[in-house]
Amino acid sequence: MRNLKIDRNLFIQNRKKLSAQLKPNSLALVNANDYMPTNADGTMHFKQNTDLYWLTGVDQEETILVLFPDSPDPKLKEILFVKETSDLIAIWHGKKLSKAEATELTGIENIMWLSEFPAVFHALVTDCDNIYLQSNEHKRTEIIVQTRNARFIDWCQKEYPLHTYMRIAPIINRLRMIKSPVEIDLLQKACDLTEKGFRRVLKFTKPGVMEYEIEAEFTHEFISNGSGYADYYPIIASGPGACVLHYIKNDEECKDGDLVLIDTGAACGYYNADMTRTIPVNGKFTKRQKAVYNAVLRIMKSTIKLMVKGAIWKEIQLVTEQNTEKELVDLRILKMRDIKKQDPNKPLYKKYFMHNVSHYLGLDVHDVGYLHYPYKPGMVFTVEPGIYIPEEGIGIRLEDNILIKEKGNFDLMRNIPIEVDEIEELMSKK
Repeated sequence: MRNLKIDRNLFIQNRKKLSAQLKPNSLALVNANDYMPTNADGTMHFKQNTDLYWLTGVDQEETILVLFPDSPDPKLKEILFVKETSDLIAIWHGKKLSKAEATELTGIENIMWLSEFPAVFHALVTDCDNIYLQSNEHKRTEIIVQTRNARFIDWCQKEYPLHTYMRIAPIINRLRMIKSPVEIDLLQKACDLTEKGFRRVLKFTKPGVMEYEIEAEFTHEFISNGSGYADYYPIIASGPGACVLHYIKNDEECKDGDLVLIDTGAACGYYNADMTRTIPVNGKFTKRQKAVYNAVLRIMKSTIKLMVKGAIWKEIQLVTEQNTEKELVDLRILKMRDIKKQDPNKPLYKKYFMHNVSHYLGLDVHDVGYLHYPYKPGMVFTVEPGIYIPEEGIGIRLEDNILIKEKGNFDLMRNIPIEVDEIEELMSKK
C-alpha cells in the first residue's frame, strides 16, 4: 500500500528471531532482488526479495542486510548497505533512501553505502566461522534466471572457500509461517480492500462486458485506495475459461447465462489477499449452476472446520477430496460403481478437482512454509475447493483466507459475499 508506514518494531523483532536461530559466531546475509529486464532498455516493475522485506521493510534495489550477532564490535552486529544516491539518480529515478531514512524505516543504526561493502564484508568474514546465505527453496519454484543471491553465493564461496556455509531459507521459512499481530492486521487490510473491489464488481458485471473491464474495476478500486493487486496476475475467466486453472488472458466477452470465475486480491505492504468467487454474468444462477456452486460451498465450509491447531495439511486435503467425490456423485457426474472399479492411483474425481485445497499466505501469495508441520496459531492459509466440468462449461472455485487461532480459526474474508442469495441480491442492485 502506497505510503504505508509499518511499525519498525516488526522488522526489529524479525531480525532478533532470525539471529537467535543462527549458530554461534555466524554471519547471515540477504540481498535485494534485481530489476528484471524486458527488451531494449526496459525493466519490469521492481519486486523486492520478501525475505529481505520481512527483515527490514526496505523496498529498494541494490540493498544488502548483514547480521553478525556475535561480532566483537557492537556496531557490526547489524549492518544495512544501501545504494548511495545522487542528484542525477534523483532526477532520473527518484530519491533513494538516505542513511537517516533507512534507520528510521528499519531500526538499524549502522547504515553504510553499497560501495563500502567489499572492505567491510572482508573484515567481518575474518571474524566469523559460519556464513548463512539465502536462496529460494520454495517447493514450487522454477529458477531460470540467476538471482543476485545466487551470484553472491558463487562469488562468496570462491573468495572464502574454507568457511562453513549454511542455508538461511529453512530458518526464515519456519519463522515466516507464524504471522505476528502486525502482519495479521496487514493481511486483514488487504482482505478488506479485496471486499471493496468485489462489491464494486458485483454491481458492474452484466452480459456483454469484457473480462478485462472487470479487471479494470478491481484495478480502479485497489489503486484509488493506495494499493495494488496481490502478487499474481488476476484471473477473470468467464464461460469455458473458468475450467482453465491459471487463465490470464482476460480478453473474452462475458455472455448471458455464463459464470465468471474471479481469482484476485489486493496487497497491503507486500502482504497479499487471495480471493476466489464465481458469479453469474446475468446476476442469476441457473438451477444446475446453483447446484454445483452450493456443492463447492459445502466442501469449503467443511474444510474450514478442519483448519484448527494441530491439524495436518495432508489429512485436510484427503478429507476435501473425499467430500468432493461425494458431491460429484450427488451431482450425477460420477457413479459409485465406476468409483469402486477406479485405479486408486488415478481417482476419477481428479478430472473435476485437480489442485490442492490450501496453501500458506503472506508476503508471497504461495507463501513459504512446510505443509507437513501441524497447524499452529498465527498461520494463515487459503482454502479453495473447486469443481470444474468442461463438458458443461461450468468451472466454480471459492476461496477465503483463514487464520489459525489457539481455539478454532478466523476467516479474514468473512465479510466478502459468498452465499448464492447474497450474490444474486447484490447483483440486482445495479
